Amino acid sequence: MEELADPALGSVRVLLKHDDNKARKLRYNLGHPRVLTFGGAYSNHIRAVAEAGRRHGFETIGVIRGEEHLPLNPSLAYAAERGMRLTYLDRATYRLKHTPAVLDRLRETWGDVAILPEGGSNAAAVRGCAELPAEVEADYDVICCPVGTGGTLAGIAAGLPPGKRAIGFSVLKGGGFLVDEVARLQSAAFGRVFENWSLELGYHFGGYARSTPALQAFATKHRVEEVYVAKMLYGILDLVRQGRFPGGTTVLAVITGLPFTGAEPVSG
Repeated sequence: MEELADPALGSVRVLLKHDDNKARKLRYNLGHPRVLTFGGAYSNHIRAVAEAGRRHGFETIGVIRGEEHLPLNPSLAYAAERGMRLTYLDRATYRLKHTPAVLDRLRETWGDVAILPEGGSNAAAVRGCAELPAEVEADYDVICCPVGTGGTLAGIAAGLPPGKRAIGFSVLKGGGFLVDEVARLQSAAFGRVFENWSLELGYHFGGYARSTPALQAFATKHRVEEVYVAKMLYGILDLVRQGRFPGGTTVLAVITGLPFTGAEPVSG
């Protein structure tokens, strides 16, 4: 736990909690000898599943959105080095990855596999993420996290004590569908939808794995990665500037991304 230092915060405090949400999502999802899952070319979930497979001795298959590009980027190279077998779906087919036709084809190709959704976000993952708030010893008013598939926000909000609220920051352009997805995941995991969370849609900076010079400068200044964490922190500071947090509020920001490397995602 550390505190964000930025003069723009005024009397609002922002505490940073580094947390491996991918491990939380996988905690109740593993146990099968062969796991297949989905992700984009920069997916932290793909990396996490590959590493879990290496550590615990099960086979992993990563179904990647789009065409293969060689040499592999650092994320996919990391997964391949840990034994994950990579395969690719064109973007049109990838959008249908949840349909029986696509899933049946994958099972025909890969045999008996446990299939995890993109980002690992399912009811089991939500239950794992719901354990996070109880582990926080610092006092706070609001907890924030970046949102890609909705599982982390769904779980964190479900695990909050009374009087606290959660805010998610979508890293996807056109992420309005995530409101329904978070509600669906909470219903699947706990049989109810919680009312203590909201989703910010205006800090995607062009979409997943995209950036702008302003975001790149912000990420370098605060030494955080751009795909998830910088977008959330930029959004938090902007909400402070808008007066959305009363003076004296303590915000807990969950740092779910990889350590800062200085590597740049796609600009635009």
